Amino acid sequence: MRLLMIGDIVGRPGRRAVKETIPLLQKEGDFDFIVANGENAAGGLGITKKIADELFNCNVDVITTGNHVWSQKEIYNFINREERIIRPANFPPGVPGAGCNIFLTKNNLKIAVINLAGRTFMPALDCPFRKADELVLKLTDLTKTIVVDFHAEATSEKVAMGWYLAGRVSAVCGTHTHVQTADERILYEGTAYISDLGMTGPRNSVIGVKKELVIEKFLSQVPKKFEVATGSYQFNAVIIEIDPRTGKAQLIKRIQNYE
Repeated sequence: MRLLMIGDIVGRPGRRAVKETIPLLQKEGDFDFIVANGENAAGGLGITKKIADELFNCNVDVITTGNHVWSQKEIYNFINREERIIRPANFPPGVPGAGCNIFLTKNNLKIAVINLAGRTFMPALDCPFRKADELVLKLTDLTKTIVVDFHAEATSEKVAMGWYLAGRVSAVCGTHTHVQTADERILYEGTAYISDLGMTGPRNSVIGVKKELVIEKFLSQVPKKFEVATGSYQFNAVIIEIDPRTGKAQLIKRIQNYE
């Protein structure tokens, strides 16, 4: 199974990067399944139904999110109906949407996608480690292929999650910081890992925001309204190859494409 996991999509430049880059990558070999983090896809904050449909039309199969999942109010109107959009599973009980789902790949193979959020330097949610235990226990009876988007700030928390789930899931990929890390590897017993997938969005920016606004904020310490930068884009992702018979990852490869 050939899986593509795309780092945080930021605004219009990020969506354009997805539309233009996926076909280029598919020339080297088609993907069985594509997961993309879309919590910043709508103007840098949240996601709308129109934008979600735009990403699905680009062959994205599942959209994961994070701490900005509720930034666009309209999401409350459709997240319960759209199983292809998931939010962090460790939100408290009763929150709209689902934190994981099982999907079918193009070859009718089952793949489970889990979305979790970290707690270090992040909003206080339920424990992601205990929630991971609960979900993996349920999902392993249904499919051997389980991938996790761990939306977290602290590298230490992400690395800990990787080792915690090593041998129990196919992949643990971090999101949120918008800076791709160079620590991709296969942990023991076939779990692919990377601390952060990076960002798919405006390249000449500060993690997707107009650089002038961020610099001004650091200089003045006065709050500024951030705006998504324009211009050329970057596309950050990983390709993961998984044996569907065992659920074990055999390869993880970083992708850094630039316009």
